[in-house]
Amino acid sequence: MKVAFIGLGNMGAPMARNLARAGHAVTGYDTAAPAPEGVTPADSAAAAVDGAEVVVTMLPNGEILRAVAEEVIPAMAEGATLLDCSTVDVASARAVAAMAEARGLGALDAPVSGGIGGADAGTLTFMVGGTAAALAAAAPLLDVMGGRTVHCGPAGNGQAAKICNNMILGATMVATCEAFALADKLGLDRQAMFDVVSTSSGSSWSMNTYCPAPGVGPKSPADNDYTPGFAADLMLKDLRLSQQAAEAVDCPTPMGAAATREYAAFVEHEDGRGRDFSAMLPRLNARGRG
Repeated sequence: MKVAFIGLGNMGAPMARNLARAGHAVTGYDTAAPAPEGVTPADSAAAAVDGAEVVVTMLPNGEILRAVAEEVIPAMAEGATLLDCSTVDVASARAVAAMAEARGLGALDAPVSGGIGGADAGTLTFMVGGTAAALAAAAPLLDVMGGRTVHCGPAGNGQAAKICNNMILGATMVATCEAFALADKLGLDRQAMFDVVSTSSGSSWSMNTYCPAPGVGPKSPADNDYTPGFAADLMLKDLRLSQQAAEAVDCPTPMGAAATREYAAFVEHEDGRGRDFSAMLPRLNARGRG
């Protein structure tokens, strides 16, 4: 399949590389990052999409997505599909889908879960919004880049699923780190804490799979000095998207709002920028009293 890939950063580069390795003809464009192995570089986003059957985008935010869509949609081949894998606001996802559909193109919003490791291994989970026909057109590429695809409904619903999922993740990570910090103060051994909670009613992905305490549970970024698997900066971005969406539909999310405040303080006023989102644990220990 002839594929264009716009956005070759930390996530996009390994995704595009995996498509090329699977035998797809991939042309890529990024304003700064080089094209990975097997991907033919283009001079512009519009040039990259020339003749492509599927155009994949992996971009930082909704504003950039809308700008790229305005450039590439008029240049896309008749009947092609736009597969946006960025994490952006729901309104931008639906606006871009409407732009594509007005030209007779397929459109999907398909944000991912799995981080850089999942992008490199081709094991991402895709949460997809859009029509069944567009999903069928993009399915061969999704199968290469990911291990699971969930069709969440019409345009924008992929972003809605990602935002809701990461609001839960952000809040549970803060709660998990708070529990470890409290356990430390109470003299409870971290391994004992893990052994109890991971098999009891307090268990969660944040505890069982991505434990924020070094040397406890499966290997995680905590065991690598909190080098990001999923950066605190990105968690803050997703939490803010959740709060923007909640305000738009008048839905109270007090725990999501509290997690947003904690990550905002960590990233913008402390040392959280560039660290894994599970580094909330040493942050809390450093702020402890007594």
